[in-house]
Amino acid sequence: MKNIILTIFIAFSINAFAQTNNTQEDSIAIRKLYNASLLEGKSYAWLDHLSNQIGARLSGSLNAQKAVEWTKQELEDLGLDKVWLQSVMVPKWTRGVTEFAYIQTEPGKTTNVPICALGGSVPTPIGGVKAEIVEVKGFEDLRKLGTDKIKGKIVFYNRPMQADLINTFEAYGGCVDQRYSGAAEAAKFGAVGVIVRSMNLRLDDFPHTGTMSYGNLSNMDKIPAAAISTNGAELLHSMLTLNPKIKFLMNMNCRSWKDVESFNVIGEITGSEFPNEYMIVGGHLDSWDLGDGSHDDGAGVVQSMEVLRLFKETGYKPKRSIRVVLFMNEENGLRGGKKYAEVAKNKRENHVFALESDAGGFTPRGFSFDCDNENFSQVQKWKPLFEPYLIHYFSKGGSGADIGPLKKDGIVLAGLRPDSQRYFDYHHAKNDTFDAINKRELELGAATMSALVYLFDKYGVR
Repeated sequence: MKNIILTIFIAFSINAFAQTNNTQEDSIAIRKLYNASLLEGKSYAWLDHLSNQIGARLSGSLNAQKAVEWTKQELEDLGLDKVWLQSVMVPKWTRGVTEFAYIQTEPGKTTNVPICALGGSVPTPIGGVKAEIVEVKGFEDLRKLGTDKIKGKIVFYNRPMQADLINTFEAYGGCVDQRYSGAAEAAKFGAVGVIVRSMNLRLDDFPHTGTMSYGNLSNMDKIPAAAISTNGAELLHSMLTLNPKIKFLMNMNCRSWKDVESFNVIGEITGSEFPNEYMIVGGHLDSWDLGDGSHDDGAGVVQSMEVLRLFKETGYKPKRSIRVVLFMNEENGLRGGKKYAEVAKNKRENHVFALESDAGGFTPRGFSFDCDNENFSQVQKWKPLFEPYLIHYFSKGGSGADIGPLKKDGIVLAGLRPDSQRYFDYHHAKNDTFDAINKRELELGAATMSALVYLFDKYGVR
């Protein structure tokens, strides 16, 4: 009996020693990643070039192609084992000249307000469209009003993001349907256009664009759709309260074209032990056209590139093949993410882990995971390794739009979760520019992503 107890004690002691040893080893490895990112990082300089030398990168644009060529060259310069382009057909939509809008209280008395066309909208007739306004909070209001009160008017969707929700992405999700489907729903009741309150928690003069859909509407039934700034929405609401008969004019020159060829940009470090198990880290290379897309999603692009650079810089040789994937066309089609997943399936590639950064370059708080309970339990055991860096948020549910098509049994999908309180101040707006980026926050995010990839590479997926 004494021998059995002694054997159990020795086995327990060996296991405890091994766990302690691993924890110390992991802590040192992660510290090296943070040091390399904060002291010798390239993410900020990369983003400076992407934002200020290339600029806005709407799918199908010349700048999008410039971004493809430049990021491919940068990945090649890192000395990765493989770098290549993956062809994908993407939609092409152009904004045209700057949009114009005003509120008319009486003939000759107008007040200009900031608007921008929603991505995919049809243009207004030459000279614009002018009509009375009907204000609604959502689609149920449309049905209550009916065709008699909507036909021939411009529908004004004025449902704000819910300010008491701490998770601002939840607040965004609670009102984005009016932007995406608002035109299609209003057209059913004879509306001649729609104005949508910008998805923004603060009051400012920046209208926020974003993708929209006409559903199954025929071309002749499509109506122009635009976003109005939050200050503009507040003003319009107040003026409608005083005089429901005021009119609104909107003038837009946007246009949709035939699909064009673009590319996902992919770089790989081949695994030393399990080369046929693939782990990917990525963001989307395209952006909207109003700003330069520094937060959405230039930050995710350069942070993902930095993960592979940090591994090479610190001398870490991954067991599994790690790819950086810079997806094209997340904003208005998700074609890049779907194409990558399609090719991976056709090639029968075994993807075990994917991490996306597409929530801005703000201070990292943690990750969300789309995975089973066993893998999430493993992640929770790693929390002490992240606590010195004030990373504390680990939750189940959600990852990233581009990696979503990879979902299958056995894969772990994860999304970097930075502090979200300021993100929608910039999201899809003209002020999403490089000067809104904090260098240290960006570099902390890159290191945090690297740490998670390191742990999943070392210990694998359960």
